[in-house]
Amino acid sequence: MVVEPSTQLTSRKVQILRVAARLFARHGFHGVSIAELGAAVGISGPALYRHFQGKEALLAEMLVGISERLLAGGRALADRHEDPAALIAALIEHQLAFSLAEPELITVQDRDLANLPTEDRRRVRALQRAYVEIWVDTLRRRHPRLADTDARVAAHGVFGLLNSTPHSAPGTDAGPAADQLRRMALAALAVS
Repeated sequence: MVVEPSTQLTSRKVQILRVAARLFARHGFHGVSIAELGAAVGISGPALYRHFQGKEALLAEMLVGISERLLAGGRALADRHEDPAALIAALIEHQLAFSLAEPELITVQDRDLANLPTEDRRRVRALQRAYVEIWVDTLRRRHPRLADTDARVAAHGVFGLLNSTPHSAPGTDAGPAADQLRRMALAALAVS
């Protein structure tokens, strides 16, 4: 399952977001000018203001957007899977598909979340907490004796594993890397 951008975004906005994610991941948010970003998508820097109010708004759309998509996907999976073991496997696939398809967003999130305006940063964090709670609830249903704190640590540990792809699998064939990451995540969540 690939986490697709919202259909509400125009194809030009999607293109700008993808190019910006790549540039921000490579050079950092402050290392990319509006002019450089515009040139990378084939328009003038000022023309970007037709799509975004500025670089901070673009970063907010990027990070809020992926957080919304991950949460929506997690909720859809939770609605489809009653069996917690099946849901854990589906959640792993969901997160893995994202991390392999959009590793730049992981880098941008890790490095540039602090560059978001306060309200957008709070929104991202609230969305992320809601997504984590899907995992925590599922792990606790699968392993009823698992403490809430331990389930949260396990979920975050698996995120760290799956989101290591910008560092562990750049430029590699995603198939073998995905298989290995999937096996490791499933083993990590087979909590005893």
